[in-house]
Amino acid sequence: MVSTWDFGALANQAGWQRRLAGGSALDMVEAGGRLAEGDPSNTSVGLGGRPDREGRVTLDACVMTWAGDVGAVCALEDVNHAVSVARAVMERTPHTMLVGEGARTFALEQGFEVVQMPTPESEAAWREWLLTADYTPQSNRENLEWRERPGGPGNHDTIGLLAIDAADRMAGACTTSGLAFKMRGRVGDSPIIGAGLYVDDSVGGCTATGVGEDVVRVVGSHAVVEAMRAGADPTAACRSVIERLARLRGARIADSQVAFLALDKRGRAGAFALQPGFTYAVTDAGGDTRMESAGSLFDPAD
Repeated sequence: MVSTWDFGALANQAGWQRRLAGGSALDMVEAGGRLAEGDPSNTSVGLGGRPDREGRVTLDACVMTWAGDVGAVCALEDVNHAVSVARAVMERTPHTMLVGEGARTFALEQGFEVVQMPTPESEAAWREWLLTADYTPQSNRENLEWRERPGGPGNHDTIGLLAIDAADRMAGACTTSGLAFKMRGRVGDSPIIGAGLYVDDSVGGCTATGVGEDVVRVVGSHAVVEAMRAGADPTAACRSVIERLARLRGARIADSQVAFLALDKRGRAGAFALQPGFTYAVTDAGGDTRMESAGSLFDPAD
């Protein structure tokens, strides 16, 4: 099992417990996603997510299974655990995606509870941001002062998860509250199958994190999986799509962060990013979890 960012370590542990209890790969990634969504200190996923510029928290998520089944929600309000709502869309409707008020209504009909969002901390951050209303999403460079600046930190740190279960089946999930202080109605790559997540059980899976607009431009996760299908290992596949994005966008991505994390059917994990600083959690077949740092195309010291 693999998950993006430092909080992926705890997410993997939650997912691995589901595996040990006989859960499927889908159960594993849902459990990991729910853990991140329920953490109020996580400012880019779920309950603790930062609001849009109007002060409202909107959640996006998707899931995909070994059988090609998919479910997604976009701009979900007042309901946490978007990853579980996305799974419900997949399992209980004839559709693959529900958005906005329709997603909220469906979630409530399915028994999900209304949750007060934003949290007091997120609302305070939004009110501080309103003093300048400066919107400059940038990369996640390892600078504490920069990270804590309203509107400017790694405010796009989605959690993406990929897992292989005891039956050798693969699934993935991706869940986020999106860019902090985004325009109302903005949706990035995270709930978009092929962009924020893609799984092909015969090859492997990939998930993305970073500025979603750039991920969408190259249909990133699908492109990584296709590179693995053509013979690239997970790291090389991720790098090839990062390089494609850099060629496409040139200087316009100098301050952007995009990263891909891939897991192939042999259990090999790999990742690559535009900028330094992307970390991911890997849980091996024995249940041991380690943190890894991805290579990057750009180095701010250059």
